[in-house]
Amino acid sequence: MINVTKTFLPDQEKYLQYVREIWERGYLTNNGPLLQELETRLKNYLQVDHLYFCGNGTIVLQIAIKALEITGEVITTPFSYCATSNAILWEKCTPVFVDVDAASFNINADLIEDSITPATTAILATHVYGNPCDVEKIEAIAKKHNLKVIYDAAHAFGVKYKGRSLLSFGDISTCSFHATKVFHTIEGGALISNHPELDRKLSLLRAFGHQGDEHYLYAGINGKNSEFHAAMGLVNLPHVPEIIRARKEVFAAYDRLLNWDLLYKPVLSKDIEYNYAYYPVVFSSEQVMFRVMEALRVEEIIPRRYFYPSLNTLSFMPRQIACPVSEDISARVLSLPLYVGLPYSDIERIAGIINGHL
Repeated sequence: MINVTKTFLPDQEKYLQYVREIWERGYLTNNGPLLQELETRLKNYLQVDHLYFCGNGTIVLQIAIKALEITGEVITTPFSYCATSNAILWEKCTPVFVDVDAASFNINADLIEDSITPATTAILATHVYGNPCDVEKIEAIAKKHNLKVIYDAAHAFGVKYKGRSLLSFGDISTCSFHATKVFHTIEGGALISNHPELDRKLSLLRAFGHQGDEHYLYAGINGKNSEFHAAMGLVNLPHVPEIIRARKEVFAAYDRLLNWDLLYKPVLSKDIEYNYAYYPVVFSSEQVMFRVMEALRVEEIIPRRYFYPSLNTLSFMPRQIACPVSEDISARVLSLPLYVGLPYSDIERIAGIINGHL
């Protein structure tokens, strides 16, 4: 079976060496030495000043909302994974969906101001598939209206925009280190902040809000991660350049082989160093998409409808806001298998099946 992704696993012995060290120390969690080492290495690799390694890519969104004291309405994108909007709802805020740009699939920055009300306190936008949002325009809007900006950068590890880590934009950016990502720690996530004054607050919020055993300062949560997850990150991090190179090769093969007269994919932003996180294609209709999915399934090839459905259509959203571009794309998009070690012969087979059913 060929799944949409396959987790990169490093040399087992290198990981087990870290595990043996954990066993010897008996220090398994609570900001252990491996976690601190991973944070330092990640900051150096990403060239960011403030980074906290946490339990997953959803809890970091919630902590970011809490740290910035966001309330009321949060402008966000309908074309993302449900973690983005769920985090807003869990923090008792109201997601206000703004439709996406038809070329990039990111939130359409030209439409944001029309949705700002006196209750709006923040913008939470996703760098879809690791493709940068219009960060300059969003920053200008946020400054004009005194709004906080959070970027859900779950897909954006290793991406640079104009020579700068994409994770360094916004008041806070969040990242996912789930096993399906370009860089993973099995489960994990990170908070990246541009504000030194948030440093202590973020550190406390991810650890129940208390310092030591007696000083309770915030209503924090358990956003910590373990030494075992940090160990996986430490072993995987040196492999990231080769992982990105291998993914780029798969990406380029699809580019050559697929029939672009009958398909299209997001237009990548200029001035970026990309990480090749996903390979989405959009079909001419949902019917064609289903036909291709079935043809692939028969061959035990499993793509993913990523992202589907458009989040604004979920029944539990407090407001029903039409987002026709997002709804249209989400109905027709598939993310194709993309991972290190995917044989060229399988890429040819996948492309051949798709082209033959368009």
